[in-house]
Amino acid sequence: MDEPKAPKPKPKWWSRPVAARPGDQSSDAAEGAEERTEAAAAQAPPEPVDAPMEGRAPEEPAPRPLHEPDPYSTPPYGGPGPWAPAPPVQHPVATPAQGTHVPPGMAQAPPPVPGMAQASPPAPGMGQAPPQTPPQAPGTPQAPPQVPGMTPPHGTTLPPAAGPVPGQSAPAPMPPHPGMTPPHGTQLPVGPADPHRPAPMAQPAPTAQWRGYDPWTVVPPPAAPKTPKTVSRRGAWIAVLLIALVAGCVGGGIGAYAERDNASGGVDVKLPQAPVEKEARAPGSVAGIAASSLPGVVTIHVRGSSEEGTGTGFVLDKQGHILTNNHVVQPAGADGDISVTFNSGQDAKAEIIGRDAGYDLAVVKVDRVSGLTPLPLGNSDSVRVGDPVVAIGAPFDLAGTVTSGIISAKERPITAGGEKEDGSDVSYVDALQTDAPINPGNSGGPLVDRKGRVIGINSAIRAADDGSGLGGGQGGSIGLGFAIPINQGKRVAEELINTGKATHPVIGVTLDMGYTGDGARVNTKGAGSGPPVTSGGPGDKAGIKAGDVITEVDGVPVHSGQELIVKIRSHRPGDRLALTVKRGGKKRTAGLTLGSASSG
Repeated sequence: MDEPKAPKPKPKWWSRPVAARPGDQSSDAAEGAEERTEAAAAQAPPEPVDAPMEGRAPEEPAPRPLHEPDPYSTPPYGGPGPWAPAPPVQHPVATPAQGTHVPPGMAQAPPPVPGMAQASPPAPGMGQAPPQTPPQAPGTPQAPPQVPGMTPPHGTTLPPAAGPVPGQSAPAPMPPHPGMTPPHGTQLPVGPADPHRPAPMAQPAPTAQWRGYDPWTVVPPPAAPKTPKTVSRRGAWIAVLLIALVAGCVGGGIGAYAERDNASGGVDVKLPQAPVEKEARAPGSVAGIAASSLPGVVTIHVRGSSEEGTGTGFVLDKQGHILTNNHVVQPAGADGDISVTFNSGQDAKAEIIGRDAGYDLAVVKVDRVSGLTPLPLGNSDSVRVGDPVVAIGAPFDLAGTVTSGIISAKERPITAGGEKEDGSDVSYVDALQTDAPINPGNSGGPLVDRKGRVIGINSAIRAADDGSGLGGGQGGSIGLGFAIPINQGKRVAEELINTGKATHPVIGVTLDMGYTGDGARVNTKGAGSGPPVTSGGPGDKAGIKAGDVITEVDGVPVHSGQELIVKIRSHRPGDRLALTVKRGGKKRTAGLTLGSASSG
């Protein structure tokens, strides 16, 4: 009796687990997923088998891939498409150095990773097949396929692990797809050796360096060991000195800046200021007068055998004649030294051309000096009280000093000198009075009007200490200065330049200088052996007698003998004057022509 033949098992279509795609997880996550998958495969029941199909289905050829297989197994060209399983993480195996002998049997499997389920060793010569899922009865709900690394929902009851269904043979392992890489841990069956493939080399166990290898992570190169730097003692001292030097400089700068801020209250004060003005001043202004007159003013230094002094002068002509006061050059005497300093700073030696003590005027001359600037001469008869004037000189040897004022009065009869017993050094000046500051050293300097013309020669001051006039005392100016009118100075200067001497106008009488009454009284006794009225002189011709009192000159009252002399000397020899004479209580007018006398 024939035994019933067991029905042939129908081929089943096994579901395959979905593999993680490259880039979904890191290498560590992939390894963890593989561990959870293997653990779940050991405990979970076999996956359900699809319902059997009636009849034997013809085997369909494997679909041809869209592209030719990639010999390097690089997706997507190396597999059947994007649904191909992701290649497992490959752990490189350290290769021993060339020439190292590896004994047979030294190749070992990589050590287990902690926490990862270990797969059971496959049978010799057989690769490990994927877990099988037993078929389920019709109508039984099928469990979803277990994806490696996926945890079932909470409350889901997993079927118990079951072995293969009795009566059914274990499914044959799925043949590997061309270009597909088996999952990590899957062992392929050993087949006949490929005569063209070299024999595999025994590989040593992977080292710890490669156990955590991630193909998607850039591993930085190992850092070179740091070599400790050594500093020499000399270099250390140099560094310390440099630091101290820099600190000192910075500290000093901060201190100076702080000191400056403290001095100015912590604020940089910047005051407004007008720009420089280069425009010329008006000719009639003090600045304009000074600018035009200073080049013609000089400072005179005199040194004699017994005394020395400083005064002022001004240039008269291009020949080098300079006008000044007699008392300025008097200390030089006959053999003294006179030097002249111009406003430009040029120095020159000078010599006396002539001088007159009665007029207190002198002329000196410099030679071989170019670029002289003579000052123009005005007319003192045109001067009015209140006219502005400028005085230029070297008070107390301060050259180029300029002061300004007005004409305070005219025809001030003053006398100066008188240091000699015979009175030969007495000067009689019908002066111009000014309040322009004049001090010792201004003597001989010009007094100019608003047009820059010389109208007088500064000669005397009323000092505050002793009240003396010209050459007396060294007191400062109190606003009482006196100048010789330029009309008189011009006449005398011309005579001194031409003849070396000056002539004085005279009336031919001797005056009683001790008379205290009003007017100038003619002396009753003559000087020496001569008569009080010169016979045949101007006074004698006019009928003047001894004892007569002269009260007016050209209608101008005179109150003393000095005033009469001043009035007469203010005129030139040959001028005609009208004198008012009182005799016996009666007044009469006497006309006369002035005579001439040499200064000797």
